[in-house]
Amino acid sequence: MSQTVVDKDAFRDSIATVDKEGKRIWVYPKKPVGKLYEYRKLVSYGFLALLFSGPFLKINGLPVLLLNFPERKFIIFGMIFWPQDFFILLLGFLAFVVFIILFTIVYGRLFCGWVCPQTIFLEMVFRRIEYWIEGDHTKQKALDKADWNSEKILKKGAKHSIFLLISFVIANTFLAYIIGVEALKAIVTDSPSNHIGGLSSLLIFTGIFYWVFARFREQVCTIVCPYGRLQGVMMDKKTTVIAYDYVRGEPREKLRKNQERTAGDCIDCHQCVQVCPTGIDIRNGAQQMECINCTACIDACNNIMEMIGKPKDLIKYASEENIAENKPFRITGRMKSISAVLVLLLAGFVTLLATRSNVDATILRTPGMLYQKTAQHRISNLYNISIINKTTTSLPITLRLLEPQGTIKLVRDNLVLPEQGLAEGVFFAEIPQSALQGTSTEIKIGVYSGDKLITTEKTKFLGPGQ
Repeated sequence: MSQTVVDKDAFRDSIATVDKEGKRIWVYPKKPVGKLYEYRKLVSYGFLALLFSGPFLKINGLPVLLLNFPERKFIIFGMIFWPQDFFILLLGFLAFVVFIILFTIVYGRLFCGWVCPQTIFLEMVFRRIEYWIEGDHTKQKALDKADWNSEKILKKGAKHSIFLLISFVIANTFLAYIIGVEALKAIVTDSPSNHIGGLSSLLIFTGIFYWVFARFREQVCTIVCPYGRLQGVMMDKKTTVIAYDYVRGEPREKLRKNQERTAGDCIDCHQCVQVCPTGIDIRNGAQQMECINCTACIDACNNIMEMIGKPKDLIKYASEENIAENKPFRITGRMKSISAVLVLLLAGFVTLLATRSNVDATILRTPGMLYQKTAQHRISNLYNISIINKTTTSLPITLRLLEPQGTIKLVRDNLVLPEQGLAEGVFFAEIPQSALQGTSTEIKIGVYSGDKLITTEKTKFLGPGQ
């Protein structure tokens, strides 16, 4: 008689939220209860407070964070970055990516469950509203299956109205980080006809956020987010993740009264599955792609263990190596090498940040213009200058020819550099022909504010030669 062979890794061939026909399986997670959930709420509400207050927080009169992509202007912790600072931002971004890799190698997807905005908004805002209006998972299922009546219309209408309102607030906050609070205030308070583009952006972002948190939900983590896909490459048996202690828990068996128990500590109550926001069974094994390390299953299992008089932490933070071989956490060679790279990137980033200039100037010869001979055997070239001010103070600008000796004449007087702005000008540089070194001479121009030299630039000066 043939026996059916069960593949213990079959769960990896599909995701828990899609059935065999490819249709969506709606997840109704049970409301978590426990110590770790309370800690997560504190962390989440702290991050939400920072997120919504961020556009209004300022350092030295500048926003804490502004990512103005249309104007290519970025402010991070009160420091202005322009396209000329792209290399500094790139180095900082690389350091952040390396940190994420190192953090994932050591702690898995802890970021996803505790800090990720998608998880915080979904689990701590939208789902809590859902629990408040529709009840826990069983009541939500019953309501969705029920025919449309006054109760269902009232609850669904109230829930989705609040969802839309919160999505609108999130969209406004998101836009404030891009264009600034003042620009957003003008869009909201001014005539709509003057800000069609801004209002359209608000409505589009509101619709996207509403759709993500009301309908798409955990699919962002299991289908869209690249971090979930990359974790399989970055993690190994030494990575600390949320794991089921199968050594202690297996074999599973229901708890029966007045019967001596010979099985493991897992009583197969499925509480860990019911609270999972992505619908997986953590007992299938560690490092499941859908697991976001939210700790809901730990709280649920600990509550059951406490009820039946068994030790807690049947599901816990641990590595596969720790569970299988009872080995403590160790720093591996891979962790050391990535840490070294991170230190080097951070050192380079801090060095560039500390040595960067508050004023950047670009000086180029005017295209298509040849040199000109003036009186007293002097040669002049026409130049265009563009100066960017990264400070919050306007600066009067003067230009001086440092090498070789010569004079500079602005086409228009009084070149003033506005705060956080750009100034452009045109000037003639005149040099005695005897000071030139052939047909092309490198010259050095100083940009001054009063008597203070704020930056220097080098460019080429064309002449007739000797």
